[in-house]
Amino acid sequence: MKIGLFFGSFNPIHVGHLIIANTMATATDLEQVWFVVSPQNPFKKTKSLLHEFDRLDMVERAIADNSRLKATDVEFSMPRPSYTIDTLRKLQEKYPQHGFTLIMGEDNLEQFANWKSYETILNEFALYVYPRPRAVASPFREHPSVRLVEAPLLDISATFIRDSVRANRSIRYMVPEVVEEMIERKKYYI
Repeated sequence: MKIGLFFGSFNPIHVGHLIIANTMATATDLEQVWFVVSPQNPFKKTKSLLHEFDRLDMVERAIADNSRLKATDVEFSMPRPSYTIDTLRKLQEKYPQHGFTLIMGEDNLEQFANWKSYETILNEFALYVYPRPRAVASPFREHPSVRLVEAPLLDISATFIRDSVRANRSIRYMVPEVVEEMIERKKYYI
């Protein structure tokens, strides 16, 4: 099976994530998209990060009705911070019957040369890249392993959602209803 890996902290998962994942699962040759919930992104601060099991729970609930989408906790048992190349290797080892493709926003492609073992990733895996608002064109766009995938441009951020929760503003329509209910019930991000 050809599987797209969508890495992120998903803090929280929002409709932008879901639209990108569904677009990748339905408009490309990917058979499934797996949300790789990262316990700690090496490029992000962890100050406002919910516990990884809470974020995994939100992702699982948000995608429960879509058989093409799956959540994985593969990085939870790995050294922190997690690096994409290490996760790719672990998934290859655990699921040798699958082929894996990395899904990323065009804004991440700008910084791709800063990633651990980025050359290995480019040489051994495909990258499906979706557009992001204000992304600067990267020379990696022309690499044979990189495929640009047309997808809706959404400028929704988890930071905006967390700030809205703290300010007691509505997050309706930015996150799935089940996620909004979890955030309210468990008082996340307050």
